[in-house]
Amino acid sequence: MLKATLLAFTLLAATALSATAAQPAADPLAPAGHWTGATAGRAATPPMGWNSWNAFRTDVDEAKVMGTAKVLVDSGLRDLGYIYVNIDDGWWLKRRTSDGRMQVRTAIFPSAKVGGSETSSFRPFTDKLHSMGLKAGIYTDIGGNACSQAYDLHSPNLPEGTIAERQIGLHGHVQQDIKLYFADWGFDYIKVDACGINVYGADRPFVKQHKYNAYPPLIDQASINRTNIPAVRALYQQVADALAASNPDGDYVYSICAWGAANVRAWGKDVGNLWRTSGDITPQWSRMLHTFDSASTRALYAGPGHWNDPDMLFVGHGDFDVHHLTEARTHFSLWAMIDAPLIIGYDLRNAPQALMDIWSNKDIVRLNQDSGGHQAVMAYDSDDVQIFVKTLSDSGTKAVLLLNRGSGPAEITLTPAQLKMVGDVALTDLWSKKTMMLTGGERTFTLQPRESRVFEAKGKRQLADGMYLSEIPGAINIARDGVIVPLPDPIVHRMSNPWGATTNSGERPSYGGWGGARADATPYDQALTVDGKVFASGIGILANSRMEVKAAGFRHFEAKVGVDDSTRNLKDKVVFQVFGDGHLLAQATAAYGQAAQTLSADLANVKTVELVARSEAPTSDLPLVVTWGDAALRE
Repeated sequence: MLKATLLAFTLLAATALSATAAQPAADPLAPAGHWTGATAGRAATPPMGWNSWNAFRTDVDEAKVMGTAKVLVDSGLRDLGYIYVNIDDGWWLKRRTSDGRMQVRTAIFPSAKVGGSETSSFRPFTDKLHSMGLKAGIYTDIGGNACSQAYDLHSPNLPEGTIAERQIGLHGHVQQDIKLYFADWGFDYIKVDACGINVYGADRPFVKQHKYNAYPPLIDQASINRTNIPAVRALYQQVADALAASNPDGDYVYSICAWGAANVRAWGKDVGNLWRTSGDITPQWSRMLHTFDSASTRALYAGPGHWNDPDMLFVGHGDFDVHHLTEARTHFSLWAMIDAPLIIGYDLRNAPQALMDIWSNKDIVRLNQDSGGHQAVMAYDSDDVQIFVKTLSDSGTKAVLLLNRGSGPAEITLTPAQLKMVGDVALTDLWSKKTMMLTGGERTFTLQPRESRVFEAKGKRQLADGMYLSEIPGAINIARDGVIVPLPDPIVHRMSNPWGATTNSGERPSYGGWGGARADATPYDQALTVDGKVFASGIGILANSRMEVKAAGFRHFEAKVGVDDSTRNLKDKVVFQVFGDGHLLAQATAAYGQAAQTLSADLANVKTVELVARSEAPTSDLPLVVTWGDAALRE
């Protein structure tokens, strides 16, 4: 089996290389002339619902799931948008060897027992959920075996049977399984894990002990360079293609669970509807900060139809339980502000009202579900406190979150400029519902340890007749970000390993993303600065990049462009180009140390603006950082 697997991937790589060789070299920065951001599936806003894993791990059964579904309906959570009821690992019995059909563990899902002993179907289960106004989600793995078969070896619900029968992942069965899960069984959502291509190498003791077929790892979570990024993406793309074929109406949600590995931050938006940005969350404050940080700087990679996923909510457990409501509210608010999926992971059948009040906060949910799809952008950043600002689709309205990350009280001062507003600003606290004014240029708040404050802010925009691009990240598609070699992001909070002791040298940065496009900051977390002039608003990106911007409703584009002072490449020049629906509208050339140049373009009848920064006759392979300062669309 190992030889066969290696041969399959060799053939896949050879086919890809052959196809590339057969095609003439295309200009990767050539304008597309239209919006190319992925729009497949049904995730116009971040998915909301419930998942069985954080509540039950593999000890899941039909009674628990249906009991939860009833609470979603009876409590009103369904009507707020919590519609997905997702089964995670533990549902499967085996793969039938006669035809490869997956078999449900009917001992725990009795409604799936239809026909003879060798037949089962989830259709009665999904029909019941659909009749309740809910949608159904299922779990699988991109490889041959699932995570529980490596990490939950004492579970009573592990797949049974021969080696072949216990291979319940998608490997070798993508089209068959996806058709079964969606066309035949009626599921609406799928989470696809990646343990099968990560931890089943021939050298693993449990592989030998449990006689699994070895699978050469494609992902090395500790090393981006040792991860076969093209192969991982190709496997997940196969699933995307199968989903499109089995769901001609496009009614599905595709969740990629590769834990921030394989540089998924760059391609997840083009393949699935949401993608994990980190390893698993656990119910500890520091781990929550870790997973949050992995997504909080990536606003430009998310938007309607495709979302950063820092993992499921752990509200109700550990540091976020009913005795830690400050932390629980902060956890929930952070997820809402960065447009993370709101997937509850608690046994709702026994949920105290204090927790229900958190999940059912209509105002916080409204931020998450705003149709603009603009992930919050950091207006102030430090290891101690942060300020995040989110533009809402209601013109002139924003949400702002103040966060005390530390263990002692902290003072946080908020200004209209941080909101990209001018004059007095009306604030409404979305937890207490109290109102107040931000007057006189600023207001200072004292936050207790781990506390956050979330406000809806109404006032006059800095640009009365337009929007800065950094205010509307959901309207931007980073078609190319200029990153050549993915680098691990060093600013993600590193906690002590929740799964082990401090016997090694510690947690190291591991998630690709360092050097990616940023709103109101450079790709390497510096202030946007060109020839000494600092821009509070703008887009920081590397040269040899292309961005697409939805321009509907705007008539003019303007920006001040240049090579950023923070660049390591001091030699090469950059050509900045503005295209409108594929036609060149404006152009300028800049070098390091040169003052920012003004680019402006008329957008009459233009639907898609494309912003290209191309290195001219490059002589250095060092990263070339460029700034689109004060980049804005004007009415």
